[in-house]
This record gives sequence, C-alpha cells and structure tokens, in this order.
Amino acid sequence: MARRKIIRITVTSLLVLLVLVTAALGGVGWYYSGELLEPEEVPRRYPETSLGVDDKNVVLAESKLTTLRGTFGIVWPGGTAKVGDVASHRDGRVERPLIEGTAPPEGTKVRIETDVYEGTPKTALGLVFSDVAVPGELGDMPAWFVPGSNPDTWVITVHGRGASREEALRVVPQLHGAGLPVLLITYRNDAGAPKSPDGLYHLGDTEWHDVEAAIRYAQDKGAKKVVLYGWSMGGAIVGQTLARSGLAAAVSGVVLDSPVTNWTQTLNLQAENRGVPTWLTPVAEVVSGWRTGIDFDRFDLVASPPARKPPTLLIHGSADGTVPAQSSRDLATAASGLGWPLQYVEIPGADHTSGWNVATDTYRTALGDFLTRSIGATP
Repeated sequence: MARRKIIRITVTSLLVLLVLVTAALGGVGWYYSGELLEPEEVPRRYPETSLGVDDKNVVLAESKLTTLRGTFGIVWPGGTAKVGDVASHRDGRVERPLIEGTAPPEGTKVRIETDVYEGTPKTALGLVFSDVAVPGELGDMPAWFVPGSNPDTWVITVHGRGASREEALRVVPQLHGAGLPVLLITYRNDAGAPKSPDGLYHLGDTEWHDVEAAIRYAQDKGAKKVVLYGWSMGGAIVGQTLARSGLAAAVSGVVLDSPVTNWTQTLNLQAENRGVPTWLTPVAEVVSGWRTGIDFDRFDLVASPPARKPPTLLIHGSADGTVPAQSSRDLATAASGLGWPLQYVEIPGADHTSGWNVATDTYRTALGDFLTRSIGATP
C-alpha cells in the first residue's frame, strides 16, 4: 500500500510539473507570438545628437548608427536631411556631407533612417503622383500612384513589417526614369488601411490578398504586366502572392530586398538577438498558429517554392541582423534546381534593408540591368 501511495504521489507530481512547464512554455510562446503578430506604432525616438555643421558637413556624435557607411536620411522633429558617406570620423565626431535638406542645429536630437526620404512622392522627390484607393476584401487601402511613360508594366511596392510606403521612395526615381508606373501600396493593419479581423499581422499568410487586390487595380487601369517589389516581410507577402494568387500569372518580374523567405530562420535569429534559446522558436510558431492559423512551413521558399517563378532580383546585406542573409543564399543556391531564374546580389556590410544606402551604385546598377534584361525597361 505504501509503495502504491508513493507511486500515486510521484505520478501526480509529474503531472503537476508537466502542467506547470506547459503553462510556462505557453506563456513564453504567447509573449513572443505577440511580439511577432501584434501591430504597434513604432515610437519616434531620436537617439543621436547633432553637433552642428563644419564646412558644409553635418556633424554627428559618434555612435554605431552615425558611423554606418553609405547614404542615409536624418530625421528630427520638424526637419529632414539626406547625408552621404562618412567624410571624417575622429574624437567622437562624425562628419557626413549634406546632400539634400538643411542641417539640424547643434544639440538637436535626430534619428538615422534607411528610408532616406519622408513625405509623399511630390514633397520628397518632386514627382507628380495621385492619392488612390485600392479596393480590397477588407475595404479601401490608400496608395500612391506615380505615373510612367510605359503604362503596360506597373511596379507594385510592398513595404516591410512596421514600415510604410515611404520605404520604397528610394527606388522610385529609378523606376520612374525607366518609364514604369509605380503603385506604392498599404496593406491591412497599416495606418489608414483596414484592420484585419483579429487585429494581428499574419506575416504574409493573408496580406497577399491585398497585393492581389493591387494587381487587380493595376489591371483595371490598363496594366498588362506587373513587377512586385518587396522589402523584408513584404518579401514574404510577395512570395505568398506568387504561390497562392489567381493573378500571379500577371507578375512578369520580382525584386526582393532583405526578404523573409523562411520565417523559422528569421525567428531563430531574432531569438539569438534577444538571448532567447532557439528551441523556443517552435513554441512561438505553434502559439502563433493557434492564434492566426499560420502554417510556417508554407513560407519556406526553398522547400515550398511558388508555382509562379518569374525572373527575380534578390538583394541582401551580409550584415543583416534582422532577417538572415543565409536564407537568401539558400534560395539563390536552390534556384536553378527549382527552375527559378533568380539573380542574387549580396551587399557586404549592409544591415537590414540598407543595401541601397550602403552601396547605392551597386544597387542601382543591379536593378537597372534587371529591369532591362527581364522586362525590357530602359533606365
């Protein structure tokens, strides 16, 4: 009897422990799924400090961001500027040439931006544009339309998670110069766009419907072909559009910048960045699946490539700390075996979505060659 009692106590203790462990894992998974799925307004922080102007160079206090190589935007309350590569770096002072705008006064708190441009195509680039509404399954989604001389082929830009239409403004002058109309879209849960029914991001699993709506809008306005251009999570959305949209046949080309092509690898990198064990990634995926119905395996473009595989330009920075460059390398390596005409360009030292900033000439050359070779555009 005593032995049976001990066994019963032991089994009960194990069951209680199992329940507690499961609850703890569920709580951790819920927290990290929330970090992944819940939209939030990105706080407008200004962590850097302007030290004034020296011989027409903007002078900034030294930091990891102010010493980044390449062309970047500087934003502060009430002002913006575009600065070039580091001209001088000594004694805690970083000098960068002022390319556009006015320099922030000494002592101003500023933010370094990869987007470079803020505002509309008119205010930021001097380009004529229209505010348009793309009808989607959840309602109208605001977009900017920049007309081009070749109305047959439109470019539809798809920004990344937590970003905005402004992310694409860097490349609009080149696309416009090639005669391509550009539709800079929003999608569900963006500011001004309809919310998803559950109020959560679906990481591309439902957002592709909004890109499909943009393709339909372009076709209704006379487009015969479209080029999809996606950054970061926008790349995941483009991938699902190619895989699941009935309008994918209209896509004649794709440009992917720092794209998510494998969410599991991306979540593992994010876990490492936070000092979280990567074995918790499957837990976060399971909980995210419970909350949204997402099948994470679907996003692996190597294991689950889309049926539609148009010519693709894939660009990734070697120093990306948000989405691993290895995912893009894996896709580039597998592309020929998948029957996918894909060109891969890796930008040494570039962090997330900053390839254009770090190596502008390299980026523009690759994009121009791709547009000429793949869709016959003339930059």
